[in-house]
Amino acid sequence: MSKEGSSRPHRVTSIDVAERAGVSQSTVSRALSGSETITEATRRRVEQAAAELGYHVNMRAAGLRKGETGTIAIVVIGREGQGPAAINPFYYSLLGSTCAAAAERGYEALVSFQAKEDELFGHYVGRRQADGVVVIGTATNRPAWDYFREVASSSDAIAFWGSPFDDAVWVRSDNFAGGKVAVDRLVKGGAKEIVFVGDPNSSQKQFRERYEGYQAAMEAAGLEAREPAVAKGEDRVTQGRNAVGQLCDSEASFDGLFFACDAMALGALEELASRGVSVPGEVGVVGFDGLGSGEFSNPPLTTVEPDFAEAGRLLIETALAPKEEQAERRVPVRLVERASAR
Repeated sequence: MSKEGSSRPHRVTSIDVAERAGVSQSTVSRALSGSETITEATRRRVEQAAAELGYHVNMRAAGLRKGETGTIAIVVIGREGQGPAAINPFYYSLLGSTCAAAAERGYEALVSFQAKEDELFGHYVGRRQADGVVVIGTATNRPAWDYFREVASSSDAIAFWGSPFDDAVWVRSDNFAGGKVAVDRLVKGGAKEIVFVGDPNSSQKQFRERYEGYQAAMEAAGLEAREPAVAKGEDRVTQGRNAVGQLCDSEASFDGLFFACDAMALGALEELASRGVSVPGEVGVVGFDGLGSGEFSNPPLTTVEPDFAEAGRLLIETALAPKEEQAERRVPVRLVERASAR
């Protein structure tokens, strides 16, 4: 084979661009990186030369040279023994909005699903695999949260959603305001005997905040706040179903139900239907989370929904912010009207 036939196409480099533009190689690097030390005329000449030669800057390599990876690591915590399919759909919505927020800032997202205690990993920044870490997921996996709490003690570039502790930087829904919104909606429909369903003392900090919002709204409406309805179950759907079953069996009087999360509410709607209880005719139901599946329940579930886009933006912003600029962030919520409340 001839030497000509075995030669590979010439790879365009910054040296070629420099020769075409009539400048130094360092000027090319500074012009294409947006340096303010380069005049606009020189920048245009370099950009034109690069375009004519088909030269593209390797932004990832450039970032690594500056100590940046261009990547955000997003860890989704699940329950040990259960796969990603068992994770609450809420976290998939949050994952999507966080990935979108990362892309808007020019970052790639490195997503990891973690559950087993001996396979946890969070030192992405220390090993220069990412510029920041976002951790979301179920608060029931305490060993996982304890691990990431330890990671946070040695890294500022980390933000949490759903954490069962308050001594690290977190982003959460405005749960107190959401609890008030839910109760106000039920009261507007004529409900007076409203029950909060969920355990305020669980590892889910947001459940406590939502219950406190419930209490405040009931007091403002001149109504009596009741003790929360709590039931065990292997998942939230089962817990909601069992809690409503216990309420019905106890013959307690209620005409409104506010659920700590949509998954519980969806299970409860099934239980109420099986017992012949009309929703919203006899009982109004409001959930919290904004699950898309609530649109297809029977009846479609009225819910309090966080601003997912804002949640993703705040998680990315918090993970990348300098320590002195980090703070706990609250995401605004809104009522999604469907058909389960009068």
